[in-house]
Amino acid sequence: MLRGLLNSLLVVVPSVVLVLVLGAGAAWVFARRASRLVSAAYALCVSGLLLPPAVITVVMELRQLGLAGTRPGMIAVYTGMYLSTSIFFMTGFIRAIPTELEEAARIDGAGPARIFGRIALPLLRPVIATATIMVTLYAWSDVFYAFFVLGGGDRATLPLNLYKVASAQLYLNNWHLVFAYVVVMSLPMVAVFLVGQRKIVSGITSGAVK
Repeated sequence: MLRGLLNSLLVVVPSVVLVLVLGAGAAWVFARRASRLVSAAYALCVSGLLLPPAVITVVMELRQLGLAGTRPGMIAVYTGMYLSTSIFFMTGFIRAIPTELEEAARIDGAGPARIFGRIALPLLRPVIATATIMVTLYAWSDVFYAFFVLGGGDRATLPLNLYKVASAQLYLNNWHLVFAYVVVMSLPMVAVFLVGQRKIVSGITSGAVK
């Protein structure tokens, strides 16, 4: 169980960080740039919400790249799957932020990187907390994609270990052990939800006061 917990952390945490960082940067460009090329790129990115990923194609591509059965391959899959959701939420949130804040920063001599890091990111805390909860919940409880990409062995995550135990019928007469496993596996998600909920409430409150 400890090994499964470590594997889940090594896969989910980098995936969430990449989804948030790449999603915030892309959303800022999509929200502030107005051109046909940017609109087409945004439509292409958001189309991931509607088009289901082809598991067989993904696994074959990972095998060609030598990433099948590895944590980087699983991180790449989760990042590609949930990046569209992050971009969709953050783009709509950034469009509601007044552009005068960024224009004032440009007048003071701030560059794009500083504007993004000092102005855009702090204002994105509520939507970042929401995206963190959603992506972490989906990736942490995933069994389907982990089964095809990781397969098992020493890199199996917590849900994948639980699936193996249930499919092997080792604990048919000891369901209390299975439910204990489920409860322990759910505790990190409860902690993430509680922390993220506080960030959402505090961000909305501070924005209303300002």
